[in-house]
Amino acid sequence: MAEGGPGDVEDAGDCSGARYNDWSDDDDDSNESKSIVWYPPWARIGTEAGTRARARARARATRARRAVQKRASPNSDDTVLSPQELQKVLCLVEMSEKPYILEAALIALGNNAAYAFNRDIIRDLGGLPIVAKILNTRDPIVKEKALIVLNNLSVNAENQRRLKIYMNQVCDDTVTSRLNSSVQLAGLRLLTNMTVTNEYQHILANSISDFFRLFSAGNEETKLQVLKLLLNLAENPAMTRELLGAHVPSSLGSLFNKKEYKEVILKLLSIFENINDNFKWEENEPAQNHFSEGSLFFFLKEFQVCADKVLGIESHHDFQVRVKVGKFVTKLTERMFPKSQE
Repeated sequence: MAEGGPGDVEDAGDCSGARYNDWSDDDDDSNESKSIVWYPPWARIGTEAGTRARARARARATRARRAVQKRASPNSDDTVLSPQELQKVLCLVEMSEKPYILEAALIALGNNAAYAFNRDIIRDLGGLPIVAKILNTRDPIVKEKALIVLNNLSVNAENQRRLKIYMNQVCDDTVTSRLNSSVQLAGLRLLTNMTVTNEYQHILANSISDFFRLFSAGNEETKLQVLKLLLNLAENPAMTRELLGAHVPSSLGSLFNKKEYKEVILKLLSIFENINDNFKWEENEPAQNHFSEGSLFFFLKEFQVCADKVLGIESHHDFQVRVKVGKFVTKLTERMFPKSQE
């Protein structure tokens, strides 16, 4: 494994070695439920020592698989695994090629990663690269479960530092996944957790336009998740220029119609307000010539002028939306687009 576990963790067996698939007919598992078992190189076929070693390895794998399935069951009350059990589950994730076993193991890891004390243990057992490697799978169910595990682990600051190297891959997978899919939502949640602090937000600077595209095209759940991510970026003054320079779909203005969800509109306005509050005219005036047509900067400039007439905000059915838009347009006029500078 990538890293050694704590000193008090009992050896759960080496995960490396040659792979064999020698299941005997008297095994109590059906052929459909049998997974490939890994054996160390010294467990040679045809020797007495090898036969015993292979039997022990197969028994360990069977017990671990059953333990994972039991722990992952929603009917189980005991979901917290010991370090020794976590070691076995991680070995199972690293060794198994069966999607249903990977799914069960990742569910167990995700449940345990929700506990603060287990996040350090899983990291010390080398679990971060083991789970991150699963992101390369084409199985959407398994990939979603891996993203959920990483999302729970990313609450830990040290885990975030080590997971940052996977942010570009997660971002690419997220924006190219099927729209509104579980994989896309899981990826957005992980990226949102990774951008709660300002430290790693710059990694996503080149993907802001893609997030606005997802926001415009996605359903309500996708929209709200993208907004949480963008709000993290908008609260950081260092990301203001990247946000203003991002290309936004022309359909963004249509989100302010009467049919759009109130929560979506209010969160989007909160993002705009943060950008406006962080904008410093003296510092950004020279950069305005670099903002292209279709950027968020030009969208906000148009928004200031025609929010009522073009977007129909004045006739929106929700009073809170009308008031918030009115206040925001006033702020835009006072701070980002003062009449004296037009």
